Amino acid sequence: MDSKDNTDTTVPAQPVAEAAPSRNKRRRALTALASVVVLAGAGWGLYEWLVASHYESTDNAYVQGNVIQITPQIGGTVMAIMADDTDLVKAGQPLVQLDPADAKVALDQAEAALAQTVRQVRTLYANNGSLAAQVTLRQSDIVKAQSDIARAQDDLKRRQALTGNGAVSKEELNHAETTLANAKSALAAAQAGVVSAREQLASNQSLTEGTSVEQHPSVLAAAAKVREAYLATQRVAMPAPVEGYVAKRTVQLGQRVAAGTPMMSIVPLNQVWVDANFKEVQLRSIRLDQPVKLTADVYGKKVEYTGRVAGLGVGTGAAFALLPAQNATGNWIKVVQRVPVRIALDPEQLKANPLRVGLSMDAEIDVTQKGGKMLADAPRASALSQTQVYSRLDQGADAEVQRIIAANMGRGAALASTARPAGSAASAAGASPSHVNPI
Repeated sequence: MDSKDNTDTTVPAQPVAEAAPSRNKRRRALTALASVVVLAGAGWGLYEWLVASHYESTDNAYVQGNVIQITPQIGGTVMAIMADDTDLVKAGQPLVQLDPADAKVALDQAEAALAQTVRQVRTLYANNGSLAAQVTLRQSDIVKAQSDIARAQDDLKRRQALTGNGAVSKEELNHAETTLANAKSALAAAQAGVVSAREQLASNQSLTEGTSVEQHPSVLAAAAKVREAYLATQRVAMPAPVEGYVAKRTVQLGQRVAAGTPMMSIVPLNQVWVDANFKEVQLRSIRLDQPVKLTADVYGKKVEYTGRVAGLGVGTGAAFALLPAQNATGNWIKVVQRVPVRIALDPEQLKANPLRVGLSMDAEIDVTQKGGKMLADAPRASALSQTQVYSRLDQGADAEVQRIIAANMGRGAALASTARPAGSAASAAGASPSHVNPI
């Protein structure tokens, strides 16, 4: 009995001894897991505080650029197309050639009108001298009429004194009175002629006063028509305003185009930028001129671009959408809005790894320095972009106008204009018109 009882009491002690180490292992595993979780949370919090809080990133970023439309300034028929899609073009290179026949006819008409106007204005200046001579002639007629009146009055007085003794007949006395009346009528006519001649001279001088033939308003108006027609002859060839690549060519040979019709586009890939759409909660620390690191999907992570924040948008994308959201309705769900942030790229990096408009980018802004501005506080100091291609089209217009004026000024005026220094035009304009005679 005793041995049996001892056996029954010692057998259950083995499972209890085996369960104790298993509970210790489980406790140690849970403790280790909790420690790992705590350490991971602490590490993540430390990373967020020291590193992640200094950066704002987004993959909602795209390459943008200037898409310059090529449109004709005049209407015409397309005769030649010198560039196609994907072609590289230089600034000033002709892209499309229009038929110049209509523009050439208009230029010939304008040149003929200018030549005729110059000759008509020369006539005005020439009339100043002839009208002044007429005034002098009329004044001499007055002097002659006054002398005739004095002679007729003396003759009449002598005859009136001899009438009483019968030396002068009644007929002679009447004749003397008639002669005096005719002389007075001649004086009145001469005086009226002087007034009329002076009015004609003043009227003609008002058309020529204070200016020269070259600066006469009629000549300037006709010269402006010549410049307009000359520009039309130059605008039949459409140059590239900037260097870039051709895209979206729609013009076809023989097509009749009107002024302003889009024919193709030029994209300068050396002037692209990135529009990164950040969430509104990410804008708290973004400032102008903060450094940015970017990668493009087309090159992968191996190619990294460096840029800077050039500006922040003044509204969200939804605010400028064609159909903005109607948040005043009952079916409203809050959606986190995004604001475009413009990022300027390094031109040297663009040369080494060119980008295309519309490519996807990943942007990461270093927001460590928060002392900058969120919005620009001064206007741009210089032009964003400009071209001198179109300003050179009218360089030959002035020379053409001067050639036509010189050819119709007469030999004497042409020699005087060539011998006169360039600064004497103003002094000639201020000269008295009665002394100006270009013929």
